[in-house]
Amino acid sequence: MPDSPNYFAFYGLPEAFLLDEAALKGKYYQLSRELHPDFHAQDTPAAQAEALRLSTLNTDAYRTLADPDCRMAYVLAQHGLLEEGSAQNQLPADFLMEVMDLNEQLMELEFEPDPTASARLEAEVATLATTLDAGIEPVLAGYSGLPPTTAPLPWRKCARIT
Repeated sequence: MPDSPNYFAFYGLPEAFLLDEAALKGKYYQLSRELHPDFHAQDTPAAQAEALRLSTLNTDAYRTLADPDCRMAYVLAQHGLLEEGSAQNQLPADFLMEVMDLNEQLMELEFEPDPTASARLEAEVATLATTLDAGIEPVLAGYSGLPPTTAPLPWRKCARIT
């Protein structure tokens, strides 16, 4: 994504998986007010177009960075770690088998609804999500303090976990 704008730089925030959400929201609202079309109605057409471009960028950046999953995908994509078929993005076989089993159970429930089986499946998915979150949380929390030379290591870990 080298040609796309850097959302972190746009807001003046450090690149991180975990953000100060209040600071992000504050910068979003500040820019929303500054870039509002009413404030640029008397500007030249070029200035109006630039304000509209920046307003759109503001909205896109906020939507991406405000959602933890979108933010993680964005950071990984910025560093080329979400490319399909990449050897570094191969998921462990046991994880893939577990997900495939859960998908099969979901398909069975579509054809034969069973509240007990549905509750059991929900619990399995919640346990899996909790396990994944517990494994990735330390990586996410420690990322912002890493020197630039070692920062790629957590990117790779997160790319394998997501």
